[in-house]
Amino acid sequence: METFWNTISAYNAATWPLQITLAALGALLTLLLCVRPSKVVRTGMKLYMALLNFWIAGVYYMIYCRPREYHDMLALFWAIMGCIWLYDLAAGHASLERTGRHSRFALLLFLMPAVYPLASLALGRTFPAITSPVMPCSVAVFTIGLMLAFSQRVNIVLAMFLCHWALIGLSKVYFFGIPEDYLLACSVVPALYVFFREYVRQIGAAPSKPSPRVLNALLAVLCLLVGTFFTLTLLHQFDLFAGL
Repeated sequence: METFWNTISAYNAATWPLQITLAALGALLTLLLCVRPSKVVRTGMKLYMALLNFWIAGVYYMIYCRPREYHDMLALFWAIMGCIWLYDLAAGHASLERTGRHSRFALLLFLMPAVYPLASLALGRTFPAITSPVMPCSVAVFTIGLMLAFSQRVNIVLAMFLCHWALIGLSKVYFFGIPEDYLLACSVVPALYVFFREYVRQIGAAPSKPSPRVLNALLAVLCLLVGTFFTLTLLHQFDLFAGL
């Protein structure tokens, strides 16, 4: 645990001006997607998302998290997601046109990069040993919000990567004492349902077994089970904190 928080402290202390710059650029591009969604803005957002993922892979994991075990595998995980954004840009997928759906939920997720450090401060942490706006989980939550608000076509591969990351992040609540990561875990349950429901609708016209109706039912059951697991984990975590 000490190594984990030491790496976070070193990362925040050295990069906080760049983190603020990256967060401000993301906020500006998101605003432009809402009010002036030109091709240039959409291309800029895709490049920004690729940069953000490569930043997490190269700067966060390969430089500042090198003392941690498996930092190279986690860097590869985020580098792959960066490549997915570049592929979407080259292939013309993930058009980033405003869908008009899930806007309130997406707005809540867009605010999460700012909520993460506030949650850390509320838990009694002090800078630089806090969760910050440009860290893996806050970037993951922002990406989920972006996909909800602006993706006409669901990138199911990217959605699965993000959902997988949320499940990985849940373990950090236990091992490193980061209850802030429940922000990501709790956002994934409704996002998971929305992403896969949209995907089922996209393939609904094609004959398939099981049928789209059965797939929707299975999806609802899956999300219910995942949500129940997260709830039980959260209640158990409260019991752990109460015993300290």
